Amino acid sequence: MTIKAGDRIPAATLTVMTADGPSKVSTNELFGAGKVVMFSVPGAFTPTCSARHLPGFVDHIGDIKSKGVDRVVCIAVNDVFVMDAWGKSAGVGDRIVMAADGNGEFTRSLGLELDASGFGMGKRGQRFAMIVEDGVVKTVDVEGPGEFKVSSAEHVLGQL
Repeated sequence: MTIKAGDRIPAATLTVMTADGPSKVSTNELFGAGKVVMFSVPGAFTPTCSARHLPGFVDHIGDIKSKGVDRVVCIAVNDVFVMDAWGKSAGVGDRIVMAADGNGEFTRSLGLELDASGFGMGKRGQRFAMIVEDGVVKTVDVEGPGEFKVSSAEHVLGQL
């Protein structure tokens, strides 16, 4: 079943890179308090994700935070080392949390898994964005196949 507005974010563990190396972080810690924008990409360093999706959030982070957002979290079914390298290459700094869902467990629990085996990419996450307040989903927008509209930073800004 796909997560929808009004649902609580499921309990799961993601991995983020810290100065001390990879560190586990619970979804409760990331999404349990405050207003959070989460966006998911099918893969770090992939064309649309690198050229438009992540850069849009980097470019609009100030506008997003000015709407009362406490943190922005980028999720991908990639390992933490790839997410860290991608964040560095995109100039993310500490403005966006680059969270790895290495085995796709969190993505599956959201009901937003994507089978990209036909492209040699295995199981991934769909392209989506959601706004979460105090652990409860307020909006969830999932892209259609090959689309990039409703998960963009600009679209999210319009919903805040």
